[in-house]
Amino acid sequence: MEIIHLSAECYPVAKVGGLGDVVGALPKYQNKLGHFAKVVMPAYQSKFLRENEFEAVYDGWSKLGFHSFPVRILREKNNKLGFDLFLVHIPGLMDRDMVYGYTDDTERFLAYQIAVLDWMAQWEHRPDVVHCHDHHTGLVPFMMANCQQFRVLSQIPSVLTIHNAQYQGQFGWDKLHYIPAFDLWHAGQLGWTGAINPLAAAIKASWRVTTVSPSYLDEISYHANGLESLLAQERSKSVGILNGIDNEVWNPHSDPMLEKKYAIRTADSGKKANKEALCRVFNLNPDRPLFTFIGRLVGEKGADLLPDIFYNALMQANGEMNVLVLGSGDPQVEGRLNHLKGQFPGNYNVFIGYNEQLSHQIYAGADFLLMPSRVEPCGLNQMYALRYGTIPIVRRIGGLKDTVVDIGDGGFGICHDQTSVWDVNHAMGRALDLYRDNKRIKEIRKLMMQLDHSWDQAAQQYIDLYQI
Repeated sequence: MEIIHLSAECYPVAKVGGLGDVVGALPKYQNKLGHFAKVVMPAYQSKFLRENEFEAVYDGWSKLGFHSFPVRILREKNNKLGFDLFLVHIPGLMDRDMVYGYTDDTERFLAYQIAVLDWMAQWEHRPDVVHCHDHHTGLVPFMMANCQQFRVLSQIPSVLTIHNAQYQGQFGWDKLHYIPAFDLWHAGQLGWTGAINPLAAAIKASWRVTTVSPSYLDEISYHANGLESLLAQERSKSVGILNGIDNEVWNPHSDPMLEKKYAIRTADSGKKANKEALCRVFNLNPDRPLFTFIGRLVGEKGADLLPDIFYNALMQANGEMNVLVLGSGDPQVEGRLNHLKGQFPGNYNVFIGYNEQLSHQIYAGADFLLMPSRVEPCGLNQMYALRYGTIPIVRRIGGLKDTVVDIGDGGFGICHDQTSVWDVNHAMGRALDLYRDNKRIKEIRKLMMQLDHSWDQAAQQYIDLYQI
């Protein structure tokens, strides 16, 4: 089976969040099952593009409304990622440093989608399925089914995976002419609440819809930023498939980014060595429990509450705990988190930004990872933490609910029900009590590190879905 994955992100080429991790792993595991999965994504000005070898496999022209633009498709020559990687080079649109955040993102991602379909329409064969990820590729199922110039692609099954329904890519009807010619009787498939909505269009036009955890599929029936009724209407073709993690990348036994590698039987000494190295860098005492947060500093992650959460916790602990934060996002939250460094020297530190190596080191060296999310379609951080023997403290929502069982229920994590300062501080208090029970900590660590959250099972579930 030949599977074409279309995505704005793919680790390690370009990653902003969990979408990049998923698209960087799922195709590799599908290939291990004997299939031919490929990724086609934009050619950003990334470190990966500069440091690897590519060859041009296609040169052509595409149109965005009344404007023509040149397109070059590049293939990574050495199969470094375990699957074929194709980058769509569009001068002036995709060749930029950042993935998102430009005023012309609508034009950028529309041009990318049109260019991909123009290229695929010229293939001598047809792939078995086109798998679209989030709204950046959401108009592909509609264009495959309805645009005249892509008629040869109309019988290829399309699958949409919703990684986060809060982001939908809406734009005005004044840009309808960007989309290649189609019968205007079908224009209603594009719209939702007065605008062209790529995510809504993909939900309507794709053959199957998936979410990144079973619980998230249930939650978006009542919390999907206005798409609730549409998702309910299309529920019969929808399924929740829990994301996995790439055990080759996230493996404390072989991770080259760690101070000391370790396995289950050497976890105590391994985590101690990594914690000591981490604390040296950030001026923290390795004898204290280390609480961490890794991720985007945005409201969805509950990050706006972190300054108050950490202030209260550190005041109550009276110097007997440490906190380390890695993330970026809301400037106001960043400022408040930075301000805490002056209030709790020796007990608190923060790294504002994104650092892949540091994230691995924190998973290995920390005792507890906080995820007080308001929205968490799947969450990968808690799975990374479990793999590295770090106890997750999570809100019971989305994929967190599907992957973390509370220690009070015989599990391996600490769960709370609300994204509130009180709830998280109470959970941190439970964690401090647990930390003092060294024997139980070791038992829980052994239990969590034996869990299998690899992509093997999920990759097969997607294959089964494609064949329905």
